[in-house]
Amino acid sequence: METKKCPECGEAIKGRSDKKFCSDLCRNAYNNKQNSDATNYVRNVTNILRKNRRILSEFITNETAKTTKNKLIEKGFMFNYITNTYTTQKGTTYYFCYEYGYLPLENDFYFLVKRNEDRK
Repeated sequence: METKKCPECGEAIKGRSDKKFCSDLCRNAYNNKQNSDATNYVRNVTNILRKNRRILSEFITNETAKTTKNKLIEKGFMFNYITNTYTTQKGTTYYFCYEYGYLPLENDFYFLVKRNEDRK
C-alpha cells in the first residue's frame, strides 16, 4: 500500500484513510496559501473603503458639508472606490462609501452627506 504524503510539507500521513494533511498546522498553512491572493485583494479594497468612509465622516459635522476635491485628495481619498450610488428622481447621482456620500458640484466642489440609516 502506498503511503500518502502531506501536500504542504511532504511528510507521510498517518491516521484515517481520508486524511489529507499530517497536522492542523499544515492544513491551515496550505489553505492560507491557496486563498492569500484573493484575501489580500479583498483586505486592501476594504481598507481603502474604510479610509474613504473615515475621511468623509471627518468633514461632515451634522448631516451635510461642502468641501473641495483637493482637500479630499490631501486626506488620501480615492474616488474610484465606492460601495454604491444613489440617483435621485431628477437624475442627480450621489456616490456612497457606506452611509457617507458625496455629490460632485461645479468647480471641483463636493457636497457631502450622511445617509439617514433608518431609511431603506
